[in-house]
Amino acid sequence: MLRTPLAALLIAALGGTATVARSQGPSEGFLCCNLRSDGSWISDVNYVAGAKQTIPAGTPVKVTGFGRYRVFIEFDGKKQALGNDYSRTVKMEEFAQRYIVPQDPWAALRSAPPKVRDAVKNSRISRGMTRAQVLMALGYPIASATPDLDAPLWRYWTSSSAEYQVFWGEDGRVDKIFGAAATRALVELE
Repeated sequence: MLRTPLAALLIAALGGTATVARSQGPSEGFLCCNLRSDGSWISDVNYVAGAKQTIPAGTPVKVTGFGRYRVFIEFDGKKQALGNDYSRTVKMEEFAQRYIVPQDPWAALRSAPPKVRDAVKNSRISRGMTRAQVLMALGYPIASATPDLDAPLWRYWTSSSAEYQVFWGEDGRVDKIFGAAATRALVELE
């Protein structure tokens, strides 16, 4: 079961409750967010550097199994391992529920302004976006650096040495994005 109010809200906004669990065997759903892959591996840190492809939010996927800190998925005939590399305080079932959701997340963006839809499509964020929109665009911040999704600051990296931070306003929307100019240029939509 999802434990944070934000995660529960995101799943509810995407059409109900996620039900991916080890005992249920293969399940199907959609990727919650844009995820970067080296061709066979998707890490929860979701680095820009070294990625060979971005698998878009809303991609239909099938969960084919679980391994040690891995969720094995298949989409478009390709097999990938989704690695719980930096969020190991999150149980594997909950980890899978974060990334594989029961409804296409793009349905929740239909009424969003074109700038927001464009930002999500291009794995970028801008001031004024909601937490759910940032999750779709960038994926989840790793739990080891951002254990509370309701926190006023989320930490992300584009590479092992390039951190950026997303600050939330009292209205629950992106207030500012902090990091080196070159790093922000990779993730911020002006």
